[in-house]
Amino acid sequence: MAALNADVFGDGTEPEIVMNRSGWWWQREELGIGGRTYDHGVTVHAKSSMTIELNRSCTRYRAAAGIDDMMFRVGAARFSVYGDGSRLWRSDWVQAGEEAAVADVALPEGTETIRLEAEPQHPMHTGLLSDWADSVLNCR
Repeated sequence: MAALNADVFGDGTEPEIVMNRSGWWWQREELGIGGRTYDHGVTVHAKSSMTIELNRSCTRYRAAAGIDDMMFRVGAARFSVYGDGSRLWRSDWVQAGEEAAVADVALPEGTETIRLEAEPQHPMHTGLLSDWADSVLNCR
């Protein structure tokens, strides 16, 4: 999942970000969380939701979720993964400067969409840069 098409550019055969059901996002390379560099991922705000239409049979989602090192140790967020509207995983609060929380989520058979959410610990930190790094979807 190094880079996903958005649904307006995709062909419906691979996982795609659903633009009208997702907030601001930035796909990038070399993200930093807790002093560790990750090859790829997506950066979102700490108050965010991103929906991915799977478009095929997928069994697992994995990522490292945390506060981007560009935030200079400011703020904290909690991360959640949903499958077709049901929460499948939620992290503890991840502070800026701490290592990422590892999401390793089994997707129930027949799951059509996943939603990645981040929520800030403090209302003043909604724009905090938060990452889903080295994301991988196992699909057939």
